[in-house]
Amino acid sequence: MEGHADALCLGVDRTQTGYYYAGANAMVLQETLARAKEEVGEIEKTVTKRLGQSGVAFNVETGVAQIADLGRHVARLARFSDLVVLSQPYGKDRPAEAEAIVESALFEGRAPVLVVPDDVTLPERPKTVLVAWNESIEAMTAIRKALPMLQAADLVRVVVIDPPQHGPERSDPGGLLCQMLSRHGVKCEIDVLSKSMTRVSDVLNRHAVDTAADLIVMGAYGHSRFREAILGGATRNMLEKAKVPVLMAH
Repeated sequence: MEGHADALCLGVDRTQTGYYYAGANAMVLQETLARAKEEVGEIEKTVTKRLGQSGVAFNVETGVAQIADLGRHVARLARFSDLVVLSQPYGKDRPAEAEAIVESALFEGRAPVLVVPDDVTLPERPKTVLVAWNESIEAMTAIRKALPMLQAADLVRVVVIDPPQHGPERSDPGGLLCQMLSRHGVKCEIDVLSKSMTRVSDVLNRHAVDTAADLIVMGAYGHSRFREAILGGATRNMLEKAKVPVLMAH
C-alpha cells in the first residue's frame, strides 16, 4: 500500500501548578509527568503494533504536553499532512480536549480531517460517498481535498438539502458540481432532499444509512472566539451523531 502515516502520541500533563501550596508544586509536577510518560509509552506500543500490521510506511512521534499546548503540536503536524485522522471527539470517556484537537487540525493546521466513529472501519476504497453541497467555500474545499477518494468510489451522491429558490443553481441544484466531478472521472448522482428533520446533520446521517454510504464529505464551519476558531453548531452536531466516517475541511 502506498502512502506514509505519521502518528502523534502525546501524554497529557494535567498539572495546574497555581492551585497547590508552596513546596508541593515540584512533587505534583513530578508525579503527573511520570503518569503522562507512562501513558504515552502504552499508546506508542499500541500504535506501533497496529501500523506495523498495516503495511504502510510510518513514523511515530511521542511527547508530553500540557492541555493548553496540545493544539500547537497537532497544528504543527497537520500543516504538513494530506489528511488528519481522528476519533469522534464526543461520547463516553472522551476527554474534554478532544474537540480542541479537531479544531486545531482544521482551523490552525488547515488540513482536511477524517473523523472515524468508534467501531467503524473505513474501507480502503469506499463504495458510496455522500457529498453535502450547499454552494459554500468550505464545502468546495472539502470536495477538492477528498477528490482522490471520490475518484476511487463506485458512486458519489451529491446531497442538496432544501436548495434556495433564488440561488445561482436554482434550476439545477448540484448540477455544476456534478459536472466538475464527472470531468475528473467521478461517477455521481444528485439527491435533492427536504429538511424533514430539525437538523441538517440528522438528515445527512439518515440518508447515509438509507444509501449504505461509507463516507460523508462536507465543509467544516466555525466561528471566532476571540482569536481562535471553534466548531460551529452544525459541524459539532454532525460529529456528535455521525454513524459513518466524515471528512471535513475548512
